[in-house]
Amino acid sequence: MKPRLPAVRPPVFRGRLHDARTATSIGRWLGVAIAVCFGTGLISHYLQHQPGWLLDVLPSRPVWGYRLSQGLHVASGIAAIPLLLAKLWTVYPRLFAWPPLRSVRHALERLSVAVLVAGAVFELFTGLLNTVQWYPWPFSFVPVHFAVAWLLAGALMLHVAVKYPEIRAHWAKESPGTLALPTADGPDRRSLLSGVAAAVGAVTLTTVGQAFTPLKFFDVLAPRHPDHGAQGLPVNRSARAAGTTQVDADAYRLTVAGPRPYTLTLAELAALTQHESVLPIACVEGWSKSAHWTGVRIAELLRRAGAPPDAGVRVISLEQYGAYRVMEMGREYAHDPLTLLALRLNGQILTADHGFPARVIAPNRPGVLQTKWVTRLEVL
Repeated sequence: MKPRLPAVRPPVFRGRLHDARTATSIGRWLGVAIAVCFGTGLISHYLQHQPGWLLDVLPSRPVWGYRLSQGLHVASGIAAIPLLLAKLWTVYPRLFAWPPLRSVRHALERLSVAVLVAGAVFELFTGLLNTVQWYPWPFSFVPVHFAVAWLLAGALMLHVAVKYPEIRAHWAKESPGTLALPTADGPDRRSLLSGVAAAVGAVTLTTVGQAFTPLKFFDVLAPRHPDHGAQGLPVNRSARAAGTTQVDADAYRLTVAGPRPYTLTLAELAALTQHESVLPIACVEGWSKSAHWTGVRIAELLRRAGAPPDAGVRVISLEQYGAYRVMEMGREYAHDPLTLLALRLNGQILTADHGFPARVIAPNRPGVLQTKWVTRLEVL
Protein backbone atom coordinates (compact mmCIF):
# COMPACT_ATOMS: atom_id res chain seq x y z
CA MET A 1 0.00 0.00 0.00
CA LYS A 2 1.40 3.38 -1.02
CA PRO A 3 2.15 5.59 2.03
CA ARG A 4 0.14 8.80 2.24
CA LEU A 5 1.71 12.06 3.25
CA PRO A 6 -0.06 14.01 5.98
CA ALA A 7 -2.18 16.88 4.70
CA VAL A 8 -0.67 20.37 5.09
CA ARG A 9 -2.93 22.39 7.32
CA PRO A 10 -2.27 26.01 8.29
CA PRO A 11 -2.14 26.73 12.02
CA VAL A 12 -5.26 28.05 13.69
CA PHE A 13 -4.96 31.18 15.85
CA ARG A 14 -7.68 31.71 18.41
CA GLY A 15 -6.07 34.67 20.16
CA ARG A 16 -8.00 37.93 20.13
CA LEU A 17 -6.98 41.39 18.94
CA HIS A 18 -5.23 40.14 15.81
CA ASP A 19 -7.86 42.17 14.01
CA ALA A 20 -7.81 44.91 11.38
CA ARG A 21 -8.86 47.66 13.80
CA THR A 22 -5.90 47.02 16.11
CA ALA A 23 -3.54 46.71 13.15
CA THR A 24 -4.85 49.97 11.66
CA SER A 25 -4.53 51.90 14.94
CA ILE A 26 -0.94 50.80 15.53
CA GLY A 27 -0.14 51.15 11.84
CA ARG A 28 -1.13 54.82 11.89
CA TRP A 29 1.36 55.58 14.66
CA LEU A 30 4.05 53.46 13.03
CA GLY A 31 3.47 55.16 9.69
CA VAL A 32 3.84 58.61 11.25
CA ALA A 33 7.05 57.56 13.05
CA ILE A 34 8.56 56.13 9.86
CA ALA A 35 7.50 59.20 7.83
CA VAL A 36 9.15 61.56 10.35
CA CYS A 37 12.24 59.36 10.46
CA PHE A 38 12.46 59.29 6.66
CA GLY A 39 11.96 63.06 6.18
CA THR A 40 14.43 64.07 8.88
CA GLY A 41 16.85 61.42 7.60
CA LEU A 42 16.85 63.05 4.17
CA ILE A 43 17.61 66.44 5.74
CA SER A 44 20.40 64.96 7.81
CA HIS A 45 21.91 63.11 4.86
CA TYR A 46 22.00 66.09 2.51
CA LEU A 47 23.39 68.40 5.20
CA GLN A 48 26.14 65.90 5.95
CA HIS A 49 26.85 64.75 2.37
CA GLN A 50 26.28 67.94 0.46
CA PRO A 51 26.11 67.52 -3.33
CA GLY A 52 27.94 70.21 -5.25
CA TRP A 53 24.77 71.89 -6.51
CA LEU A 54 23.57 72.36 -2.92
CA LEU A 55 26.86 73.55 -1.42
CA ASP A 56 26.19 77.28 -1.78
CA VAL A 57 22.44 77.29 -1.17
CA LEU A 58 22.09 75.24 2.02
CA PRO A 59 20.95 77.67 4.73
CA SER A 60 22.87 78.40 7.90
CA ARG A 61 19.65 79.35 9.72
CA PRO A 62 17.90 78.52 11.93
CA VAL A 63 20.96 77.76 14.01
CA TRP A 64 19.11 74.88 15.69
CA GLY A 65 17.79 73.42 12.43
CA TYR A 66 20.08 70.39 12.23
CA ARG A 67 19.81 69.81 15.95
CA LEU A 68 16.02 69.62 15.76
CA SER A 69 16.03 67.50 12.61
CA GLN A 70 18.54 64.95 13.89
CA GLY A 71 16.92 64.83 17.34
CA LEU A 72 13.55 64.03 15.72
CA HIS A 73 15.20 61.47 13.44
CA VAL A 74 16.67 59.45 16.30
CA ALA A 75 13.65 59.93 18.62
CA SER A 76 11.14 58.80 15.97
CA GLY A 77 13.36 55.83 15.08
CA ILE A 78 13.53 54.70 18.71
CA ALA A 79 9.77 55.24 19.16
CA ALA A 80 9.13 53.11 16.08
CA ILE A 81 10.74 50.03 17.67
CA PRO A 82 7.93 49.18 20.16
CA LEU A 83 5.39 50.19 17.52
CA LEU A 84 6.91 47.78 15.00
CA LEU A 85 6.95 44.94 17.55
CA ALA A 86 3.30 45.58 18.44
CA LYS A 87 2.34 45.74 14.78
CA LEU A 88 4.09 42.45 14.01
CA TRP A 89 2.35 40.75 16.94
CA THR A 90 -1.01 41.98 15.72
CA VAL A 91 -0.65 40.79 12.12
CA TYR A 92 1.59 37.71 12.34
CA PRO A 93 -1.29 35.15 12.09
CA ARG A 94 -1.95 36.49 8.59
CA LEU A 95 1.43 35.18 7.49
CA PHE A 96 -0.06 31.69 7.81
CA ALA A 97 -3.23 32.42 5.84
CA TRP A 98 -4.11 29.68 3.32
CA PRO A 99 -3.81 29.56 0.35
CA PRO A 100 -0.69 31.76 0.47
CA LEU A 101 -1.55 33.60 -2.78
CA ARG A 102 -5.15 34.26 -3.76
CA SER A 103 -4.94 36.99 -6.39
CA VAL A 104 -2.65 39.60 -7.93
CA ARG A 105 -3.70 42.07 -5.26
CA HIS A 106 -2.94 39.53 -2.54
CA ALA A 107 0.47 38.82 -4.11
CA LEU A 108 1.27 42.57 -4.10
CA GLU A 109 0.19 42.77 -0.48
CA ARG A 110 2.49 39.87 0.47
CA LEU A 111 5.36 41.46 -1.45
CA SER A 112 4.86 44.84 0.18
CA VAL A 113 4.69 43.23 3.62
CA ALA A 114 7.89 41.23 3.07
CA VAL A 115 9.86 44.28 1.88
CA LEU A 116 8.26 46.50 4.50
CA VAL A 117 9.09 44.23 7.42
CA ALA A 118 12.63 43.48 6.23
CA GLY A 119 13.33 47.15 5.51
CA ALA A 120 11.87 48.38 8.80
CA VAL A 121 13.77 45.82 10.89
CA PHE A 122 17.03 46.61 9.06
CA GLU A 123 16.65 50.39 9.36
CA LEU A 124 15.67 50.42 13.03
CA PHE A 125 18.29 47.80 14.00
CA THR A 126 21.21 49.46 12.19
CA GLY A 127 20.07 52.94 13.25
CA LEU A 128 19.91 51.90 16.91
CA LEU A 129 23.42 50.41 16.77
CA ASN A 130 24.65 53.60 15.09
CA THR A 131 23.59 55.59 18.17
CA VAL A 132 26.13 53.57 20.18
CA GLN A 133 28.68 53.63 17.33
CA TRP A 134 28.82 49.82 17.05
CA TYR A 135 29.05 48.49 13.50
CA PRO A 136 29.22 44.66 13.52
CA TRP A 137 28.66 44.40 9.74
CA PRO A 138 31.02 44.50 6.75
CA PHE A 139 29.29 47.33 4.84
CA SER A 140 29.45 51.09 5.26
CA PHE A 141 26.56 52.25 7.43
CA VAL A 142 25.57 55.58 5.85
CA PRO A 143 25.10 54.66 2.14
CA VAL A 144 23.35 51.36 2.91
CA HIS A 145 21.10 52.92 5.58
CA PHE A 146 20.23 55.71 3.15
CA ALA A 147 19.46 53.34 0.24
CA VAL A 148 17.28 51.01 2.31
CA ALA A 149 15.36 54.04 3.61
CA TRP A 150 14.12 54.69 0.05
CA LEU A 151 13.22 51.01 -0.31
CA LEU A 152 11.29 51.16 2.96
CA ALA A 153 9.47 54.34 1.92
CA GLY A 154 8.42 52.75 -1.36
CA ALA A 155 7.24 49.56 0.33
CA LEU A 156 5.24 51.62 2.84
CA MET A 157 3.45 53.55 0.09
CA LEU A 158 2.70 50.32 -1.79
CA HIS A 159 1.41 48.70 1.39
CA VAL A 160 -0.88 51.63 2.19
CA ALA A 161 -2.23 51.64 -1.36
CA VAL A 162 -2.96 47.91 -1.33
CA LYS A 163 -4.47 47.97 2.15
CA TYR A 164 -6.37 51.23 1.71
CA PRO A 165 -9.87 49.67 1.60
CA GLU A 166 -9.22 47.79 4.85
CA ILE A 167 -7.57 50.82 6.47
CA ARG A 168 -10.55 53.01 5.57
CA ALA A 169 -12.99 50.41 6.90
CA HIS A 170 -11.24 50.34 10.31
CA TRP A 171 -9.83 53.89 10.56
CA ALA A 172 -12.13 55.09 13.37
CA LYS A 173 -14.04 53.37 16.15
CA GLU A 174 -17.30 54.19 14.34
CA SER A 175 -16.09 52.90 10.97
CA PRO A 176 -18.18 50.05 9.43
CA GLY A 177 -15.44 47.44 9.75
CA THR A 178 -14.74 48.31 13.37
CA LEU A 179 -18.45 48.16 14.28
CA ALA A 180 -18.62 44.65 12.79
CA LEU A 181 -15.92 43.38 15.19
CA PRO A 182 -16.93 41.73 18.49
CA THR A 183 -18.00 44.43 20.93
CA ALA A 184 -16.45 42.51 23.81
CA ASP A 185 -12.96 43.09 22.35
CA GLY A 186 -13.25 46.88 22.60
CA PRO A 187 -11.97 47.31 26.21
CA ASP A 188 -9.10 44.86 25.63
CA ARG A 189 -8.13 46.65 22.43
CA ARG A 190 -8.06 50.01 24.20
CA SER A 191 -5.93 48.51 26.98
CA LEU A 192 -3.48 47.09 24.44
CA LEU A 193 -3.20 50.39 22.60
CA SER A 194 -2.71 52.23 25.90
CA GLY A 195 0.08 49.82 26.79
CA VAL A 196 1.77 50.37 23.44
CA ALA A 197 1.46 54.14 23.87
CA ALA A 198 2.98 53.87 27.36
CA ALA A 199 5.92 51.85 25.97
CA VAL A 200 6.52 54.43 23.25
CA GLY A 201 6.36 57.25 25.81
CA ALA A 202 8.76 55.44 28.15
CA VAL A 203 11.49 54.78 25.56
CA THR A 204 11.14 58.31 24.23
CA LEU A 205 11.28 59.96 27.65
CA THR A 206 14.36 57.98 28.69
CA THR A 207 16.35 58.69 25.52
CA VAL A 208 15.28 62.04 24.07
CA GLY A 209 17.16 63.98 26.77
CA GLN A 210 20.42 63.42 24.87
CA ALA A 211 19.16 66.00 22.36
CA PHE A 212 16.34 67.80 24.21
CA THR A 213 18.37 68.89 27.21
CA PRO A 214 15.44 70.02 29.44
CA LEU A 215 14.70 66.27 29.76
CA LYS A 216 18.33 65.24 30.31
CA PHE A 217 17.60 64.10 33.88
CA PHE A 218 15.48 61.24 32.47
CA ASP A 219 18.23 60.28 30.03
CA VAL A 220 18.88 56.79 31.49
CA LEU A 221 18.72 54.64 28.32
CA ALA A 222 20.50 56.92 25.85
CA PRO A 223 24.15 56.07 25.07
CA ARG A 224 25.26 59.70 25.65
CA HIS A 225 24.47 62.27 28.31
CA PRO A 226 24.77 65.87 27.07
CA ASP A 227 26.72 66.93 30.20
CA HIS A 228 29.29 64.14 30.16
CA GLY A 229 32.54 65.11 28.45
CA ALA A 230 35.53 67.41 28.63
CA GLN A 231 34.54 71.06 29.18
CA GLY A 232 30.92 69.99 29.69
CA LEU A 233 30.44 68.75 26.15
CA PRO A 234 30.55 65.15 24.83
CA VAL A 235 33.13 64.10 22.26
CA ASN A 236 32.64 61.53 19.53
CA ARG A 237 36.01 61.61 17.80
CA SER A 238 38.87 61.93 20.24
CA ALA A 239 42.31 63.37 19.55
CA ARG A 240 43.79 59.90 20.04
CA ALA A 241 41.53 58.44 17.35
CA ALA A 242 42.49 61.27 15.01
CA GLY A 243 46.23 61.04 15.79
CA THR A 244 46.40 64.67 17.01
CA THR A 245 47.26 64.33 20.69
CA GLN A 246 50.60 66.15 20.38
CA VAL A 247 49.94 69.52 18.69
CA ASP A 248 52.80 71.93 19.52
CA ALA A 249 51.27 75.37 20.16
CA ASP A 250 54.56 77.15 19.35
CA ALA A 251 55.01 75.33 16.05
CA TYR A 252 51.36 75.61 15.03
CA ARG A 253 50.55 77.69 11.95
CA LEU A 254 47.24 78.54 10.32
CA THR A 255 47.58 79.01 6.56
CA VAL A 256 44.86 80.87 4.67
CA ALA A 257 45.23 80.32 0.92
CA GLY A 258 43.61 82.82 -1.44
CA PRO A 259 44.46 85.80 -3.69
CA ARG A 260 46.50 87.24 -0.77
CA PRO A 261 47.69 84.16 1.17
CA TYR A 262 49.08 84.50 4.66
CA THR A 263 50.08 82.48 7.70
CA LEU A 264 49.34 83.10 11.39
CA THR A 265 50.86 81.71 14.54
CA LEU A 266 48.52 80.71 17.34
CA ALA A 267 49.46 83.89 19.26
CA GLU A 268 48.70 86.03 16.19
CA LEU A 269 45.40 84.24 15.69
CA ALA A 270 44.45 84.84 19.33
CA ALA A 271 45.38 88.52 19.00
CA LEU A 272 42.78 89.08 16.26
CA THR A 273 39.32 90.39 17.18
CA GLN A 274 37.51 87.61 19.01
CA HIS A 275 33.78 87.00 18.70
CA GLU A 276 31.36 84.82 20.64
CA SER A 277 28.68 82.49 19.36
CA VAL A 278 26.24 80.28 21.24
CA LEU A 279 25.81 77.31 18.93
CA PRO A 280 24.95 73.64 19.33
CA ILE A 281 27.05 70.66 18.48
CA ALA A 282 24.58 68.19 16.98
CA CYS A 283 25.84 64.69 16.34
CA VAL A 284 24.56 62.26 13.71
CA GLU A 285 24.32 59.64 16.49
CA GLY A 286 21.58 61.69 18.11
CA TRP A 287 23.02 63.76 20.96
CA SER A 288 23.34 67.53 20.88
CA LYS A 289 24.06 70.45 23.19
CA SER A 290 24.62 74.19 22.96
CA ALA A 291 27.86 75.78 24.11
CA HIS A 292 29.61 79.16 24.19
CA TRP A 293 32.34 79.44 21.55
CA THR A 294 34.96 82.18 21.17
CA GLY A 295 37.15 82.75 18.14
CA VAL A 296 37.74 84.56 14.87
CA ARG A 297 35.05 84.85 12.23
CA ILE A 298 35.79 82.68 9.21
CA ALA A 299 34.47 85.48 6.96
CA GLU A 300 37.07 87.93 8.33
CA LEU A 301 39.89 85.44 7.73
CA LEU A 302 38.68 84.96 4.15
CA ARG A 303 38.38 88.73 3.48
CA ARG A 304 41.93 89.22 4.71
CA ALA A 305 43.02 86.69 2.09
CA GLY A 306 41.23 88.66 -0.64
CA ALA A 307 38.26 86.30 -1.00
CA PRO A 308 35.21 87.62 -2.92
CA PRO A 309 31.93 87.98 -0.96
CA ASP A 310 30.46 84.82 -2.48
CA ALA A 311 33.48 82.59 -1.86
CA GLY A 312 33.26 79.30 -0.07
CA VAL A 313 36.09 77.69 1.86
CA ARG A 314 37.88 74.36 2.09
CA VAL A 315 38.96 73.43 5.61
CA ILE A 316 41.85 71.05 6.25
CA SER A 317 42.54 69.40 9.57
CA LEU A 318 45.73 68.18 11.21
CA GLU A 319 44.11 64.82 11.85
CA GLN A 320 45.88 61.93 10.18
CA TYR A 321 42.89 59.64 9.71
CA GLY A 322 39.25 60.10 8.98
CA ALA A 323 36.76 60.73 6.19
CA TYR A 324 36.20 64.34 7.29
CA ARG A 325 39.85 65.48 7.42
CA VAL A 326 39.03 67.83 4.50
CA MET A 327 35.68 69.63 4.46
CA GLU A 328 34.15 72.20 2.10
CA MET A 329 31.81 74.93 3.32
CA GLY A 330 29.46 76.91 1.06
CA ARG A 331 29.13 80.68 1.10
CA GLU A 332 26.02 80.71 3.32
CA TYR A 333 28.00 79.12 6.13
CA ALA A 334 31.37 80.70 5.39
CA HIS A 335 30.03 84.26 5.55
CA ASP A 336 27.60 83.79 8.43
CA PRO A 337 28.79 86.06 11.29
CA LEU A 338 28.21 83.21 13.76
CA THR A 339 30.64 80.89 11.98
CA LEU A 340 33.93 80.91 13.86
CA LEU A 341 37.36 79.42 13.87
CA ALA A 342 36.95 78.81 17.58
CA LEU A 343 39.84 78.90 20.04
CA ARG A 344 37.81 78.63 23.25
CA LEU A 345 34.89 76.57 24.50
CA ASN A 346 32.82 77.80 27.44
CA GLY A 347 35.56 80.33 28.26
CA GLN A 348 38.40 77.80 28.27
CA ILE A 349 41.10 76.99 25.72
CA LEU A 350 40.03 74.02 23.66
CA THR A 351 41.16 70.65 24.94
CA ALA A 352 42.82 68.23 22.51
CA ASP A 353 39.59 66.24 22.15
CA HIS A 354 37.65 69.41 21.29
CA GLY A 355 40.11 70.38 18.55
CA PHE A 356 43.04 72.32 20.09
CA PRO A 357 44.30 74.69 18.89
CA ALA A 358 41.44 75.71 16.54
CA ARG A 359 38.22 74.26 15.21
CA VAL A 360 35.25 75.25 13.11
CA ILE A 361 31.87 75.95 14.67
CA ALA A 362 29.00 76.96 12.38
CA PRO A 363 25.20 77.16 12.77
CA ASN A 364 22.80 74.50 11.45
CA ARG A 365 25.57 72.04 10.65
CA PRO A 366 26.25 68.36 11.48
CA GLY A 367 28.89 67.77 14.12
CA VAL A 368 31.12 65.76 11.75
CA LEU A 369 31.50 68.91 9.62
CA GLN A 370 32.57 71.10 12.58
CA THR A 371 36.19 70.34 11.71
CA LYS A 372 38.65 70.11 14.60
CA TRP A 373 42.44 70.68 14.66
CA VAL A 374 42.21 73.14 11.73
CA THR A 375 45.53 74.03 10.08
CA ARG A 376 44.56 75.39 6.66
CA LEU A 377 41.75 77.36 5.00
CA GLU A 378 41.49 77.61 1.21
CA VAL A 379 39.31 80.16 -0.56
CA LEU A 380 37.03 78.48 -3.11
